[in-house]
Amino acid sequence: MTGQSLWDVSEANVEDGEIRINVGGFKKRLRSHTLLRFPETRLGRLLLCHSREAILELCDDYDDAQREFYFDRNPELFPYVLHFYHTGKLHVMAELCVFSFSQEIEYWGINEFFIDSCCSYSYHGRKVEPEQEKWDEQSEQESTTSSFDEILAFYNDASKFDGQPLGNFRRQLWLALDNPGYSVLSRVFSVLSILVVLGSIITMCLNSLPDFQIPDSQGNPGEDPRFEIVEHFGIAWFTFELVARFAVAPDFLKFFKNALNLIDLMSIVPFYITLVVNLVVESTPTLANLGRVAQVLRLMRIFRILKLARHSTGLRSLGATLKYSYKEVGLLLLYLSVGISIFSVVAYTIEKEENEGLATIPACWWWATVSMTTVGYGDVVPGTTAGKLTASACILAGILVVVLPITLIFNKFSHFYRRQKQLESAMRSCDFGDGMKEVPSVNLRDYYAHKVKSLMASLTNMSRSSPSELSLNDSLH
Repeated sequence: MTGQSLWDVSEANVEDGEIRINVGGFKKRLRSHTLLRFPETRLGRLLLCHSREAILELCDDYDDAQREFYFDRNPELFPYVLHFYHTGKLHVMAELCVFSFSQEIEYWGINEFFIDSCCSYSYHGRKVEPEQEKWDEQSEQESTTSSFDEILAFYNDASKFDGQPLGNFRRQLWLALDNPGYSVLSRVFSVLSILVVLGSIITMCLNSLPDFQIPDSQGNPGEDPRFEIVEHFGIAWFTFELVARFAVAPDFLKFFKNALNLIDLMSIVPFYITLVVNLVVESTPTLANLGRVAQVLRLMRIFRILKLARHSTGLRSLGATLKYSYKEVGLLLLYLSVGISIFSVVAYTIEKEENEGLATIPACWWWATVSMTTVGYGDVVPGTTAGKLTASACILAGILVVVLPITLIFNKFSHFYRRQKQLESAMRSCDFGDGMKEVPSVNLRDYYAHKVKSLMASLTNMSRSSPSELSLNDSLH
């Protein structure tokens, strides 16, 4: 080292018009005015240092005698940095690892915005693609793990019948009632249940037609006695179905935690509540207003259509999709709310003096809602040219807003549908003929392979996010 001060060296370097750079053994002389074109980068800030401490904060070592700055970085990537200082643009070769390149330019203080347009699309696409693959692998792993856990829970419930009186007989009834498609008996029972549900819904719809309504003694429209017979038969079947499932359930406490069993319960409760209300009204005329409660409860019969979810893989998958897609659904509602608020105020401002149907903002909310959802009842329409242009923009915005989250929701539906089909197939492969003999068919190799893959992915992500550059140092040796 010489006795010359570091500030004098820096001034000499600038006066000489160049500095010496050593990057992992790759030596290069660079002109000062080239580096000062980008003063926010590491090399640009290096020229403005006034002390040795400031210099060593930006480089790994500094040789006073040679006036050389040393950087312990990958020399194979430094030519891309040099190209940036000469041209002002970054270029990324296809064989480079985009994550290593991203860390390298971040170290040199170069923003990704400087990547030239010819490489930008490919570069950012390669950075996003692993995240998409990670999501797909995670979804597949969750599918395998969740299916495995559900099969084990199913097998554990089936094992509870062992040692109980008539255990094997009760287990076969439980399988037939709770697992459509498990056996011929379960298929027959499933078909009968579907027919009763559809018959009940059709009867309720036909009963609303004037041709099928019979006036009572007071002249009020009443139900056709034939439809009442069908209704009572349906309630008797639904009650028998629920009681039978409860009687053969392996765990009574967990029985009503199942959403499908709650749907079965709600399909018959309105009938019995209506029956009690009618008896109370007949015995106590002062409580005649309770009859309106009975009329409301009768309308709840339409929810019996949800009973078909027990026999439909698609409906169960739809329920799971809505359950796990609350973020996407919330995002869709947020987009619609913002659009409705904006277009309703614009329509009100334009049409309030020309159109009585759009004279208030709440009325414009209704118009914007049916327009953005592309329903378009046509009950209220704008009359002015500006109003029609606003309506056109509202409809186009509604199409874009609805389409954006649909792809995410559809992907989740496909995921849950595939998982549900795999689960049903695995359950049908279980054999409980003479007790618990055969373990359900589960591919343990795939299950543990996904576990190992998840662990390796986690370690890889940790190494990517770490500031350590061991891999770059290894490439130098």
